[in-house]
Amino acid sequence: MTTFRVIGKDTIKINDRILADFGPGDIGKLTFNTDIVTVKTGKNGNTIFSANESGNQATLEVQVLRGSEDDKYLNTLHNLQKSDLPNFVLMNGEISKNIGDGDGNVIVDTYILTGGIFTKNIDTTSNVEGDTNQVIAIYTLQFALAPRAIS
Repeated sequence: MTTFRVIGKDTIKINDRILADFGPGDIGKLTFNTDIVTVKTGKNGNTIFSANESGNQATLEVQVLRGSEDDKYLNTLHNLQKSDLPNFVLMNGEISKNIGDGDGNVIVDTYILTGGIFTKNIDTTSNVEGDTNQVIAIYTLQFALAPRAIS
């Protein structure tokens, strides 16, 4: 039996604000950089499996149009964090993918992001050869937890 997947209308939300000012290509990428379990094998094949809680941390890279309302919003949060880190309210967010089956049924694949903070400054490029990426601001956020829910 053939299975179809129709995808579109993804959303990226930071602190209840749905971001919308994106350029072409990848607009957001969520990655888990650390394993959730460490495995060590010793003599005679004795093996230890140990949970690694750092594996629950997720990095979100989001790309918005430079100077847009979303850029201004994220830049304000970024500056608040830099000006007084202990007083900064950690961010939350969601990344949702809407997945259709071709028969009108939709599944929502959502990552629920909590405990977020900016981990990098915003790079820039000046280019005279038509590079369209110079108008993209890339924000890198780290979240403590990012469980996945499928509904």
